[in-house]
Amino acid sequence: MITQASKLKQMVDGQKQTQKRTHFIAVTSGKGGVGKSTISANIANILALDGYKVALLDADIGLANLDVILNVKMGKNLLHVLKGECGLAEILIPVKKNLILIPGESGDEILKFNNQFLYERFLEETNELDELDFMIIDTGAGIGGSTQMFLEAADEVVVVTVPDPAAITDAYAVIKILSRFKNNPMLLLNMVKNENEAVRIYENIKRVANANIKEPLNLELAGYIMSDKSVSKSIKQRTLVSDDAPYSIPTAQLKDITSKILYRLERKVLTNKNDTFGSFFKRLIEQF
Repeated sequence: MITQASKLKQMVDGQKQTQKRTHFIAVTSGKGGVGKSTISANIANILALDGYKVALLDADIGLANLDVILNVKMGKNLLHVLKGECGLAEILIPVKKNLILIPGESGDEILKFNNQFLYERFLEETNELDELDFMIIDTGAGIGGSTQMFLEAADEVVVVTVPDPAAITDAYAVIKILSRFKNNPMLLLNMVKNENEAVRIYENIKRVANANIKEPLNLELAGYIMSDKSVSKSIKQRTLVSDDAPYSIPTAQLKDITSKILYRLERKVLTNKNDTFGSFFKRLIEQF
């Protein structure tokens, strides 16, 4: 049986023969503490286990905790590269086969950097990442200026929330701003009791959005992850549930979510046909 993931892998492999193309998936949230970074890391891990070359970009190191989740030590980051203090290869952290971590810095600090000579040298160094199939961007919570630009430049945006009323309100605020430049974001419900709760929250958010957002909006449910001891256990052990408990309910749900994202990418007509990390980053800088 050919899975959706293997179908997209065939598509990606076919693209490699004719053009270089990295797919950019941004994972964001309205507030912190909803599991955004854990979800980002597990989606990246699932893709890597399926044979894709994947990078995790920590787009707001001041708030994110990917180094803790992945149990790695981070030293210098993208800002140090842009300042000419080290090369890009020196900051890349190999997590496992097919998966690397790119330590970031406050998005504003990165995008404000404007030394043209060093910036051009940095863009040349990004050739090292041209073979990536996917980049998962773990953005900062909220919708600040730099976060918004990462979301706008991404191929897919996944908004994560939990059943907490404040988190739902903040997620809606993010979706409302997203609607100005993305008409089809995805919503992911984390730490829910069951499918009924997830669907109810999704339908409520969609109903409010359709009633109050002027721009056409096709908010899609990426899926949901139920509260489970296997997730909290992996977090405490600084491991990934998709590694520790590959046959658990949360891992199955994460795989379903990943497959849904892949299916969307397969159907989408991507405008940036030769997108790489360098061209993606160049767009960000030029927008700032």
